[in-house]
Amino acid sequence: METHLIVIALVLAVVVGIALGLLGGGGSILTVPILTYVLGMEPRVAIAASLFIVGATSAVGMIGHARSGRVRWKTGALFGGAGMLGAFAGGLLGGFIPGTVLMILFAAMMIATATAMIRGRKNARTEASAHEHALPIPRVLLDGFAVGIATGLVGAGGGFLIVPALTLLGGLPMATAVGTSLLVITMKSFAGLGGYLLSTQLDWPIVLAFTAIAIAGSFIGVRLSGAIPERSLRRGFGVFVLAVGAFVLIQELPELLVSLAL
Repeated sequence: METHLIVIALVLAVVVGIALGLLGGGGSILTVPILTYVLGMEPRVAIAASLFIVGATSAVGMIGHARSGRVRWKTGALFGGAGMLGAFAGGLLGGFIPGTVLMILFAAMMIATATAMIRGRKNARTEASAHEHALPIPRVLLDGFAVGIATGLVGAGGGFLIVPALTLLGGLPMATAVGTSLLVITMKSFAGLGGYLLSTQLDWPIVLAFTAIAIAGSFIGVRLSGAIPERSLRRGFGVFVLAVGAFVLIQELPELLVSLAL
């Protein structure tokens, strides 16, 4: 692996950390393409590596939010527990799916996520109303399991699916949903990683170096949380994610079409 590519990837790891700390998601959406197209990792390996990187970075980023009272432990534990089951199942399944198919599924997840980010969502709940909101436990468990499968399978779809779910189902305000999503992402990421490690081996020195730099970036993201208008930030990031998703499709679709024609 060429040294300059490793340096580029490690620099981009800072952006991954900032996204997680600031938005409560976006880590895997950036990490998988970096590992695949910059470092040349096979898609299954890149997805497995991203689950470790994002899980560890989310765990550290969560600490800053927890100190500010922006983590709802009960809601996060329920959603995350169901998500862990789904993520482990998705990780097991992903180990047997061709890399090209996984990357196309990943790109589809990116485009769907980006579209939701650009369109935005209504969030009229306040901190006070969040305390009065009755938690629909069966729906939380079902949604957590479904999001977990997506996260474990393609290593993405975590925070940007979790945050709106926590907002709508748990009645959490945005800042608290972001903090709580990091708890859920941590739980699901390591469960999905467990599923992948049964069929995939990682280049641990690269993975650990990327993780350490992403963690440093997460501290920057947590500090910036609340300082940048959330709506503008999400729309801008959504446009970027949409562009990366389109790039992944352009890279992977021709190979899939050729394989289907043979």
